[in-house]
Amino acid sequence: MLFISLMLSTLLGFAVPAFAQDQAKDADSAHTDGKPDPKKKEEPIPPEAKSETHHAVSVGGHSINYTATAGTVLIRDDKSKPIASVFYVAYTADNNKNDNNKNAAKRPVTFFYNGGPGSSSVWLHMGSLAPVRVTTESPQATSPAPFHLIDNADTLLDKSDLVFIDAIGAGFSRPVGEGKPKDFWGVDQDVQAFAKAITRYVTLNNRWGSPKFLFGESYGTPRSAALVYVLQKQGMAINGVVLLSSILNYGSRFPGLDQVYTSYLPSYAAIAWYHNKVANKPAEIAPFLDEVRRFATDEYGPALAQGHNLSTTRADAIAQKLSQYTGLSVAFIKEAKLRVNPSRFRKELLRGQGLTMGRYDARFEGVDIDTAGENPEYDASDTGMAGAMVGAFHDYLGNQLKYTTELAYLPTNGEIGKAWDWHHKAPDSERPLLMAYTAGDLGQAMRENPHLKVLSANGYFDLATPFFSTEFDLAHMQLEPNLRQNLSFTYYPSGHMVYLNTDALKQFKIDLAKFYDSAVTQ
Repeated sequence: MLFISLMLSTLLGFAVPAFAQDQAKDADSAHTDGKPDPKKKEEPIPPEAKSETHHAVSVGGHSINYTATAGTVLIRDDKSKPIASVFYVAYTADNNKNDNNKNAAKRPVTFFYNGGPGSSSVWLHMGSLAPVRVTTESPQATSPAPFHLIDNADTLLDKSDLVFIDAIGAGFSRPVGEGKPKDFWGVDQDVQAFAKAITRYVTLNNRWGSPKFLFGESYGTPRSAALVYVLQKQGMAINGVVLLSSILNYGSRFPGLDQVYTSYLPSYAAIAWYHNKVANKPAEIAPFLDEVRRFATDEYGPALAQGHNLSTTRADAIAQKLSQYTGLSVAFIKEAKLRVNPSRFRKELLRGQGLTMGRYDARFEGVDIDTAGENPEYDASDTGMAGAMVGAFHDYLGNQLKYTTELAYLPTNGEIGKAWDWHHKAPDSERPLLMAYTAGDLGQAMRENPHLKVLSANGYFDLATPFFSTEFDLAHMQLEPNLRQNLSFTYYPSGHMVYLNTDALKQFKIDLAKFYDSAVTQ
């Protein structure tokens, strides 16, 4: 695990401090004789608890009465010993005259989670499809308190009950008893933990007969791709999976692989289009990006594959075309050897205006103290909304959900990413893969359950998980023609968190409603 932590620190650009290295060593040696480390104190095991409150929201002109439940479930090891307490907030529609599903046990239920690794579900919870959401000033930075939590007319509650789950070590979810961070902080460990938490919730709440959906954002998408396969192997059939802003193959981001540059090119073009940096800007973005995709596949990729053997004439022609699509100068592109990484793109495109762009959402603009630098000094799309999401959640939790605990809520736990075990045992592999690749798991789940529907939702201006990379990974699931119709794509003029654009959120809800209708057979 220490080797993986150090390797990823180099790959992703952060350093692992000495104390984190020591922590990883301790975790790896904790069970050297099959016995617990005598120096390791067991964490107290709290009872499963919940707080229920009652509310109403108007959707499409109809009022939906619902119960909000903030609570915990305990998950257990193979010896039935509790090892973690998992926090969730669930929204379940009450039976009333406007509810078309009279039998609550037959209503669809959707499990939501964010990514990281190391993120709580606060972002999806407070910003997207719950019955309440925080208003932001996106794509401008949102003002400090007072925050504005409003009823969400675009909630998905009219189509499904909603359960937002915090990963263990984030939010209020914690290891308990003999559970240790290393039991949960890894690709396969995390999937097993979520499978247990979902199974426990379904059992406690009599939802085995309900249509079931998984909804993951960012790292939540490789989690979903592996989780749906695991749940189905354990006997829980899933109706649908929503992949929001996906990254399904971390191995494709190793240095030296040119695919990463072709993957980002359509996103660069979309962002240049948004910021009016494309010469003779096309009126519509979709046809423009189709053209860029073709260039990336037919010309740019093959050119990069030649490495330093690419002729000067051909390199000049490629640089000219890249400049047309990205708004970057030909000189800059040639100096970068035709390979511009996303961080430098964020710094360079608006350099003449003294501005940088956000990583999660390039619509957001920032200002660096050093305008001559190579990389942005911060992510304006992160700092521009994080305070509103986290602050509003704390206020909402105590004042409306009536949930109290002595634990500190961890919106994001950076230690999880540093200690993450990236190995993954894929369905068809004899030994674990070095880096997480879970598109194969999803493809196998679709083959074994030919009724499983998958929706890939993407933001055009997302520089964390570029949509062209997602298209590539999902196209390589090797689905037969009859299964390809179960896979659909949607695109929005927004970033990683597509719901921060309220117009995009409205369209997203419309698209999700169609998807749910297609995935639930009456």
